[in-house]
Amino acid sequence: MTAIAVTIAGSDSGGGAGIQADLKTFSALGVYGASVLTALTAQNTLGVSALHEVPPDFVLAQMDAVYSDLKVNVTKIGMLARVDVIEAVAEGLTRHDTGPVVLDPVMVAASGDPLLADSAVDCLMSVLVPRADVVTPNLHEAARMLETAMADSETAMRAQADSLLKRGARSVLLKGGHGTTDESVDLFADSQGNVTWLRAKRVATDNTHGTGCTLSSAIAAGLAVGKDLDSAIRDAKSYVHAAIAAADGLAIGAGHGPVHHFHEIWSK
Repeated sequence: MTAIAVTIAGSDSGGGAGIQADLKTFSALGVYGASVLTALTAQNTLGVSALHEVPPDFVLAQMDAVYSDLKVNVTKIGMLARVDVIEAVAEGLTRHDTGPVVLDPVMVAASGDPLLADSAVDCLMSVLVPRADVVTPNLHEAARMLETAMADSETAMRAQADSLLKRGARSVLLKGGHGTTDESVDLFADSQGNVTWLRAKRVATDNTHGTGCTLSSAIAAGLAVGKDLDSAIRDAKSYVHAAIAAADGLAIGAGHGPVHHFHEIWSK
């Protein structure tokens, strides 16, 4: 049986993040990818110049079309710009068998451009976070979700992960890629009390566009082929670390370039 993953997210016209990064990741990891677009961005490696939101009824129509036909193993959710789109996605999750849900609460592009309205954060927390099997915020996103300062230590990361669990998350992968130490340290914690620290040497490169999308999609791909969540997260972190390490082998744009999704395939 072919493993199938669906990404519900925004489009990055520059190809480095969003739907494009998700589909590249699925393909690189041997999973068939389908998509539901929630927004279109006019975007390149320098930033986002325009945003066009997909009407919520059309988001739901895409979900109905995909899930009514494909036997989906896992669903990854990324950029959802507005309250009515979040509510439409929640309705689609209720209607269909989506498999496990990986929620990446995309709020700001790598360039600093905002991608989620302030009014939508509370809706995201109350409507989608409790439905997800794992939520994957970075340090900035977790702080915004909790309306607090960004964690600046492992103790603070643990406290924020616990707060997200208390707010309804089943499990949390808090990504420390925006930290300043020599290591990129992520924290996985779940509602059963399990806590795992995941460490990797930080790669010196400016080409990290799409890392969050890629990581959450790699986790989804792992779940789609039958891995347990712990294995899917560990393997996804290894894949993304290698994609970042290979990013300078690409020459894409004049700003923050993408990670190298096909680093293993193109090198052969």
